[in-house]
Amino acid sequence: MALNRDQLIRWLPFLGWPRPSRALLTGEAMAGITVALMVIPQGVAYAALAGMPLVTGIYASLLPALIGVLFSASTRLSVGPTALSSLLVAASLGPLAIPGSAEWVALAVWLCFMSGAIQLLLGVGGFGWVLRLVNSPVLMGFTQAASVLIILSQLPALFGFTGRSIGQLWHGPPPDFLAIAFGLGSMAALWIAKERWPRFPAAMVVVGACAAISAAIGYALRGGAVVGTLPSGLPAFYWPGTQPLGTFGALLLPALMITLVSFLETASSAKVDNARAGKLWNENQDLIGQGLAKIASGFSGAFPTSSSFSRSAINLYAGAQTGWATVFCVLLIGAALLWAMPLLYHVPQAVLASIVVIAMLGLVRPGQFVSLWRISRVEAVTALVTFVLTIATSPSIYWGVLAGLLMSLSHYMYRHLHPRIIEVGLHPDGSLRDRHLWNLPPLAPQLHAMRMDAELDFATASTLERAITVTLAMRPDLTDICLFAQPINRIDVTGAEVFGAIRRLLESKGVRLHLSGLKLPAQQVLERAGLLTAGPMLFIYRTDADALAALGAMHGMTAADVEAALSPAPARADA
Repeated sequence: MALNRDQLIRWLPFLGWPRPSRALLTGEAMAGITVALMVIPQGVAYAALAGMPLVTGIYASLLPALIGVLFSASTRLSVGPTALSSLLVAASLGPLAIPGSAEWVALAVWLCFMSGAIQLLLGVGGFGWVLRLVNSPVLMGFTQAASVLIILSQLPALFGFTGRSIGQLWHGPPPDFLAIAFGLGSMAALWIAKERWPRFPAAMVVVGACAAISAAIGYALRGGAVVGTLPSGLPAFYWPGTQPLGTFGALLLPALMITLVSFLETASSAKVDNARAGKLWNENQDLIGQGLAKIASGFSGAFPTSSSFSRSAINLYAGAQTGWATVFCVLLIGAALLWAMPLLYHVPQAVLASIVVIAMLGLVRPGQFVSLWRISRVEAVTALVTFVLTIATSPSIYWGVLAGLLMSLSHYMYRHLHPRIIEVGLHPDGSLRDRHLWNLPPLAPQLHAMRMDAELDFATASTLERAITVTLAMRPDLTDICLFAQPINRIDVTGAEVFGAIRRLLESKGVRLHLSGLKLPAQQVLERAGLLTAGPMLFIYRTDADALAALGAMHGMTAADVEAALSPAPARADA
C-alpha cells in the first residue's frame, strides 16, 4: 500500500503536501497574497513585452501557476510570465505576424504547446540532464544581453514615445512629459522599495497610486497612453487552430530556445528552494510541471510561462512553506479577473515599462565579465561572444545562445582531445607531481613514469600512444615505463585497442610496462579484451605505493626515497 502511495506521489506530487492546518494556511495565505499583488502588474507588463493582449499576462498567472505547483517537485516556485520568456515570444513571432493580432496570439499559443510538450517529454523520459549542456558563461552572456534588449525595448514607453521604435524617437510629436514623470517616478519608488523593503508588494502599490493620479488628472482624456479596458472574467478555453507545416518549422527553434531558457530559470529558483528545504532537486518532475503549465497557458489563450526567480524569492521571503501559498495566490488572481479589471484602466503604460526595467536592471552586471576573465579567459570570451551576438542578431536572439553553446562544446571537445599527460616525479612531500613543473628528478634513469588525467577512449587514446612513441624515440635507453592509471575512470573499445598496440610496441622494444592503481571498471574492460594476461613484460600494482616500492627495488632507489614515497602525504598526486 505504501508503494502505491509513493507511486501516486511520484506522478501527482500534490498528494504529498502536508495536511492543512489553521496556522499553516494563515502563513500560506499571507505569502500567496504578497506574490499575487506582485504578479498582477508584472503579468500585464510582460504581456505588453510579448506583444500579447494585456489581459493574457494575468491569464498566464492563473491556471498555469496552479498546474505548475500541483505537478512540480519544487512547490514554492512562482510560475507565470517572465521577462526573458516574453522577450523570446516577441523576438520569435516578430517576422511571422503583427503584435497583438489574432494570428500573433495563435502562434504564441503554439509556442506554449510545443515548448510545453518538449519539457513534458524530457521530464517523463528522465532526460533533464540534456539541458545541462548550457554552461554558466553562456547563460550569463545571454541573460545580460536579453536584459539590455528588454530595457531598450521599454525606453519609448518609459519616456513618453509609446508606439514608436527607438529609431523613430526624433520624428513625430514631442515626448509626453507626464509619461516621463510617471515612468521615472515609478522607477524611483520601485527601486527604493526593492532596496529597503524587498517583501513589500511595491509594484501593486505603485500601480494603484499611479492609476489614481492618472484618473484624477484625466490623463487618458489628454491622449495619454494607458492600459485601457481589460476584459473581466476567467479565461475561456482557447484553441489556436491548425497552421501550415512551414509555420511549425519556423516555430521549432524558438520553442527549443524557450524550453532551454525556461529550464534554466526554473533551475536557478529550484536549487535555492530545495536547498532551503533540505531536499535533492528533482529536475525531471519540475520539467513535467513546467511543461504542463505551458500547455495550460496555451489553452488559456496566453503565452509561454516559466518560473520567476524574483517572485519565487518573494514567496520564500514571505514565509511560504508549501504549494498552498500558490493556491491562495491563484484565488486572489481569479478574484481580480472577476472584479478588479476596471481598476487597471487608468494605469499609464509608462508605469508598466518601469516595472519591466526595474526587474531587468538587477540582471545587468558588467562586473561578472571581469570576474569571469580572471577565472577563465576562454569562458569569458564565450560569454562575451554570446552577449554580443545576442544583441547583434536581435530579434533572432537565440543565435547568441547557439553560438555560445557551440563554442563551449568545442572547447570541451578540444580539452578532451588534448588530455593532460605528464611525466611525474617524487615531490619532497611524498606525492607524485609534474616533474618538469616542479623541477623534480626522474624516479630512475631508465624509467619513465607518466600519468594521463583523462579517460582512455577514442578521443584520448591516440594522444597517449603518441606520447609513449615519442618518449621511446627520445630515450632509447629506457627499460621501464610506468603508467599511474588512477585518473583513468573509463576505457572504451578504441582505448582497449590502443592499449594493446602500446603493449605490443613496448614488448618489441624490450621495455617493461607497469600499471598502477588501475580502477576496476577500466581493468574489467582490458581483461575482457585479453590485454592483461600475465607476462614477463607486464606488472600491475594495486596502489601507487606498491608500484614505487617495486620500481625502487628494480632501479636501486635509495631507502630514503622509498620511505618518503610510502609515507602518507596531505597532498596526494596532482599538480
